[in-house]
Amino acid sequence: MSLIFEKTVAEHRCTQLPQSDIPTYQLAEQYRRQTNNQLPEIAEVDLVRHYTNLSKQTFGVDNGFYPLGSCTMKYNPKVNEAMAQLPGFTKLHPEADVNDSQGALKLIYETASMLSEVTGMDNMNFQPGAGAHGEFTGLLLIKKYHHQRHDFKRKNIIVPDSAHGTNPASAAMNGFHVINLASKDGIIDLEALAEVLDDKTAGLMLTNPNTLGIYDKNILKITAMVHQAGGLCYYDGANMNAIMGICKPGDMGFDCIHLNLHKTFATPHGGGGPGVGACGCKAFLAPYLPNPQVVENNGFYEFYNSQDSIGKVTNYYGNFLVLVRTLTYLKSLGADGLLATSQAAVLNANYVKNELAKYFPVAFENTCMHEFVLSLEKFKEKTGYSALDVCKRMIDYNMHPPTMYFPLIIKEALMIEPTETESKQTLDEFIRVMKKIYEEAVEQTVDLSQAPFTTKYHRMDEKRAALKPILKYSIDEKIANTTERN
Repeated sequence: MSLIFEKTVAEHRCTQLPQSDIPTYQLAEQYRRQTNNQLPEIAEVDLVRHYTNLSKQTFGVDNGFYPLGSCTMKYNPKVNEAMAQLPGFTKLHPEADVNDSQGALKLIYETASMLSEVTGMDNMNFQPGAGAHGEFTGLLLIKKYHHQRHDFKRKNIIVPDSAHGTNPASAAMNGFHVINLASKDGIIDLEALAEVLDDKTAGLMLTNPNTLGIYDKNILKITAMVHQAGGLCYYDGANMNAIMGICKPGDMGFDCIHLNLHKTFATPHGGGGPGVGACGCKAFLAPYLPNPQVVENNGFYEFYNSQDSIGKVTNYYGNFLVLVRTLTYLKSLGADGLLATSQAAVLNANYVKNELAKYFPVAFENTCMHEFVLSLEKFKEKTGYSALDVCKRMIDYNMHPPTMYFPLIIKEALMIEPTETESKQTLDEFIRVMKKIYEEAVEQTVDLSQAPFTTKYHRMDEKRAALKPILKYSIDEKIANTTERN
């Protein structure tokens, strides 16, 4: 498909503006562009067709099944979008006076209160721009806590080997030393944890259920051990979709948390944003939250700046319209609805896991939570086809592949999260497709190593793309000078 720059035709326009009656101001020569600005010249109809055709090549949850493990790629209710497009929200300037922003500030306050209740936290801040940014912010709170107590020796953050990849990165960016903790039977090894806990422990990063979809039965022992060592417990909220209304991270012993609002709370996911990595904490950490914080005083909402705050972590107060979507979701479902959401997510995951286990071994046989992991190691030994080959073949059946080769501790891993928004009919179709691919591989009726077959471009050279990526488009001189030529 041609790029927009390659469709340029001299003097083609989307809009014809009247001749300006304002005198032209000539910049000094040293400030003026010396080359063509290379902006495309294109008619409106061609512009609309170009981006419409591009959108048809994009796969998302509105196109079909998207069982991307550990990412909760679930359907986003359109009522959320309608609320986020209300002019009272979209036309509100971030520097508007608080007297003119009471509705927006109340929305922020109510959303924080509801999410604090769901998670068992005391305060919630919405400045972080996405999940990893929320992790980074939560670790800043932990760092500030220890420094306020002049306990500067606490440099170690413990991270399980089944953790999300951003966990060790967030810790390292905060200047912590990352201690990788080996798992045992898919959960924390208590003996291994005891060995690494000492007076240098700043904290533990953990999600429960973890990336393998397993709820750690020892969670209260784990957080107690960390606290006894003087460390704090950080909860990665990426998997909250499994436990809403059932249990709370605050009750598990966690001190701070981030939530992926674009995962659990049905705001748009992907495309580079906008997102919100809501950062929550217990009361003793609240003074360190990013400034400003929204508080309520006799029915009046205003910003409050704490002297002990870690400071701002983004412009203004983050991506406000994401919060509009979140509050709409929370109020639409209510407490009973959030509980039903998690129950359905767990039910769907176990149904799919038990059916697929007839063809592909699961990494752990126990009941899973919202997601599970298959290991195609023996399947590859038997057929010669890898997890990658299976994923590529799924594309031919108009389904987005699950997460593959993660977590790293499982060989030939496929990580699947069906979410609560998919019907039994969709799940049955997914199971049918996976069975079909299994039969194709075992019977050698289809060469999976060449899949996908139905896409415009087939098997890509992914190694070359990773080692020698082309990150910038160089406009051909012939295209760049189209205007001058014509």
